[in-house]
Amino acid sequence: MNTGEPHRVGRPLDVASAAARAAQAAALSDGLSLRALSALAAGVPATELPEVLDASRRDVALALASLERVGIVRHGEGEGYDLTGEAWVRFGRLLVETPRVGGLRAIDVPVVALPDGIASVARDLSYRFSATFSAETVGRYVVESYLLLSQRAHVRTHLAALTAKYAADRLDALAAAQGMTLRGTPEVLFVCVQNAGRSQIAAAYLRHLAGGAVHVRTAGSEPAAAVNPRVLEALAEVGVPLSDDFPKPLTDEVVQAADYVITMGCGDACPVYPGRRYMDWDLADPVILDDAGLRAVRDEIRVLVEGLLVEIGVAAQPITR
Repeated sequence: MNTGEPHRVGRPLDVASAAARAAQAAALSDGLSLRALSALAAGVPATELPEVLDASRRDVALALASLERVGIVRHGEGEGYDLTGEAWVRFGRLLVETPRVGGLRAIDVPVVALPDGIASVARDLSYRFSATFSAETVGRYVVESYLLLSQRAHVRTHLAALTAKYAADRLDALAAAQGMTLRGTPEVLFVCVQNAGRSQIAAAYLRHLAGGAVHVRTAGSEPAAAVNPRVLEALAEVGVPLSDDFPKPLTDEVVQAADYVITMGCGDACPVYPGRRYMDWDLADPVILDDAGLRAVRDEIRVLVEGLLVEIGVAAQPITR
C-alpha cells in the first residue's frame, strides 16, 4: 500500500474502471441528467420528474436511460428509479447544495422542502457541535445524511431519529479526522456491501469483547434497509447483543477517522488513506447461506475479531449467556 503523499486514494484506475468512470462523468455532464439524479436523490418520484424539471417525458426518459446505462440509477418498483450505492458514494455530494439551517431546505433544482423534524435535527446538532463546526457545515451534513437514508427507508416513522444518529456520528468522525477531538480509544471501521450481515456481526463481537476499549463504526457500499433478522438471531444464540446500529452508506470522513479499516467483499468502494491499517476479511455473505452456513461465518468472524483485539492490544472480555 502506498503511504507516501497524504491525499492519495489507492491504486490507479485500470482501463475498464477508467472507461466506466468516464462514461458516468459523460452522463452527468448533461444538465437534465444531473437535475434528474438530484431530484431522485431528494425523493421526487420518477413519474413526477417531467413536471418538476419542466421537461418533456421523452427527454426525461432519455436522461434516465443514460443514467441507468452507466450504472448510476436502476429500476425500482413499478416506474420508479433508485440511485445505486455507487452513485451515492461517488456522486452524492454533487446532488445538494449547502443548506440553510434557518428554514432548512435542500437548495437545488428542484427546491425540495425537508420535513420539520429534519430542521429540528439540524438545530439540535448545530448547538451540540457549535464549538467544532459552523451551523452551515452541520446543516449540510444533516441534509446529506437525510437524503442518503431516505432512499433506503421502508418505514419512515423513525427517519428523523436515524438521521440525527447518522449525522452526529459522521460529524464526530469528521472532528476526529481533522484532529479537533482527542481520541482515547482505537477506532475500527467495518465495511461490507449491505452493512446488514458481516460488518454488523463483526461490530457486535468487537463491541462486546472489547468492553468499551475500542470505538466501532460500520458502513456499506450498498446498504440494505435494515439489519438482516437472521443475523440478529444468530448473535442472540451466542449471547452477543447487537446495538441500535443500522445499515448506513459509506462516507469519506468515517474512513479518515478510523485507525483500522476492515473490508468484507465491497471491492474498491472504500477510499485508502495513509496511516490506517487496512485489512480485507475474505468471508462468504452469511445472509445468502442456510442457517448452518450463517453460524459458521459468525464463528469465523469471532476468531478474526479476537485476532484483531490481539493486534490492537486489547484484552477480550468473556461472553456470558
